[in-house]
Amino acid sequence: MAEQPLLVLAKITAILDAFTLSQPLRTAGEIRAATGLPASTTHRLLANLVDHGFLERVGEQYRIGVRMAYWAGPAARSRDFVELLTPQLRALRDETGETACFFRAEQGSRVCIGLAETRHGLKQEMYVGRIQPLHVGSSGRVLLAWTEGLLDQITSAPLPALTDATITDPHELRRAVAQTRAAGYAITVGERLEAASGLAAPVFDQHSALVGALTVMGPTLRMPIEVCKQMVDSVVNAADALTAAFGGRKPAPEN
Repeated sequence: MAEQPLLVLAKITAILDAFTLSQPLRTAGEIRAATGLPASTTHRLLANLVDHGFLERVGEQYRIGVRMAYWAGPAARSRDFVELLTPQLRALRDETGETACFFRAEQGSRVCIGLAETRHGLKQEMYVGRIQPLHVGSSGRVLLAWTEGLLDQITSAPLPALTDATITDPHELRRAVAQTRAAGYAITVGERLEAASGLAAPVFDQHSALVGALTVMGPTLRMPIEVCKQMVDSVVNAADALTAAFGGRKPAPEN
């Protein structure tokens, strides 16, 4: 006999209620203990919630998925995350003069979840909720560099060319991602749009897991590679400040 929809909804609500600002990541065992649900039910519902984007899996832990914010935009704006992110984006926009934004990986793509637009008339079009490919752009490079398994997922399918500068060879993309991880930031020019540049750095949570990519973008006319290099300290320092504000920490250096 099929389970009653309202009963299933109550169980899903109990699982989502297990996540709090003080405990944003939970293992399946912790969720089972918090909800009192049987192990088989917990694992089945967790798998379904991940498949539909309501939760994200980070190693052996789970966290609330970005998709939840799509349905609760006004509420999401009042959350601590947005309250911390917004002034940092504005400060970075004012320091660099270019659009500052924040991207998260979401179901094989990247989505903009925060934005402070440049005051210049000439600018790249961007808005909160915009979804873009992961294999192009500086923020995509950062997300691929610090999200376990994501690079394998992306390179298992063809990499479509958006411009002449788009990396379409999986081996070349892997080399570029490795360079990003070694450097601690990414600079790209013309990969998604011709005559557009980007510079991104990673932001981490308290478990050293990637939260997202803090990014500055603009027309290459104002952001040639030389100017991007001059902005590196500003973007990396802002990303580090966000990591600290979230109570996060950078991963240990690789040998």
